[in-house]
Amino acid sequence: MPDLSNMRILVVDDVEANVDILVDTLGDDYRVSVAMDGMSALEDIKETIPDLILLDIMMPGIDGYEVCRRLKSEKETWDIPVIFLTALTEESNESKGLTLGAVDYITKPFSPELVKSRVHNHLELKLHRDDLEKLVRERTSQLLLTQEITIESMGTLAEFRDPETGGHIKRTQNYMKCLGEYLLNHSKFNALISAESIGLIYKSAPLHDIGKVGVPDHILLKPGKLTDEEFQEMKKHTIYGRDAIMVSERKLGNDSFLRYAKRIAFSHHEKWDGTGYPQGLSGDEIPISGRLMAIADVYDALVSKRVYKPPFPHSKAVAIIMEGKGTHFDPDMANAFEALSEDFRNIALKFADYDEERRTLQE
Repeated sequence: MPDLSNMRILVVDDVEANVDILVDTLGDDYRVSVAMDGMSALEDIKETIPDLILLDIMMPGIDGYEVCRRLKSEKETWDIPVIFLTALTEESNESKGLTLGAVDYITKPFSPELVKSRVHNHLELKLHRDDLEKLVRERTSQLLLTQEITIESMGTLAEFRDPETGGHIKRTQNYMKCLGEYLLNHSKFNALISAESIGLIYKSAPLHDIGKVGVPDHILLKPGKLTDEEFQEMKKHTIYGRDAIMVSERKLGNDSFLRYAKRIAFSHHEKWDGTGYPQGLSGDEIPISGRLMAIADVYDALVSKRVYKPPFPHSKAVAIIMEGKGTHFDPDMANAFEALSEDFRNIALKFADYDEERRTLQE
């Protein structure tokens, strides 16, 4: 049997005799507090959340129905079990209370044994429900952590093919999150993205270059400029990435978090004016996640050291991004990037791979 002795019960009734009966009946088994009217009850609940409320219906000021309605409309109190105390026996009154969210009725005059039994049963149910919700939260947290670790591991595996970009995953993830959260308040995007979708984009971003595992080493690791033929092969990493993610997505379903990873991998080299690859999409045809990654990826490539170039100063990288506004990049996102450019610089500094990059970023 679970120990219920520390559970809190709030008795709300304006008749002292009723209160005395309930306190005498329940006081030895639970932590019982009292409120003599609806407003006092609501004030008490703000201070201490009870585990169960015994609530009289007919009271001066606001009645029990209104107290229950207010409790069920608030996130902090909607799940508190409410048992109505009433001398009313009409079926319509019971129906009204249950519709508002009450779990039970106890009719006056009280039977102490009935009160004990009803209270005990509902507290046990609440305890089991709370334990179940805690277990679900823990399992969900474990699942989310497993997803994040798996994605990051897969992304890191792709980055190992190019050892000079170790911090690239962390930087691009955080660039996208920074830019996406800023755009939540933009009139063009606030109906198209949400905090949840930005979280999923952040989680999926490490897979944007997973398709590079399919690009031959002599092309991927070439220190100089690629030939036209080599560049055509390099461009296929967007297709390889999409196809690899689709294999897993088919098992998880189209509503899985991988839908963002697939879009990012396939579309982050598209350009606003339609001159990108692999599909030559333009404007709003390009997924928002792909447009976000386009800015994040290019900025990071500019400020990072590569075998074929030194890191560019932050100011030069910003200038290049802004030159691409309306051609390479979504113009509204480019404007947002400009407003956030110092945040991008700080992210680049935090996750820089080389001292040379840090020095250049600080210029």
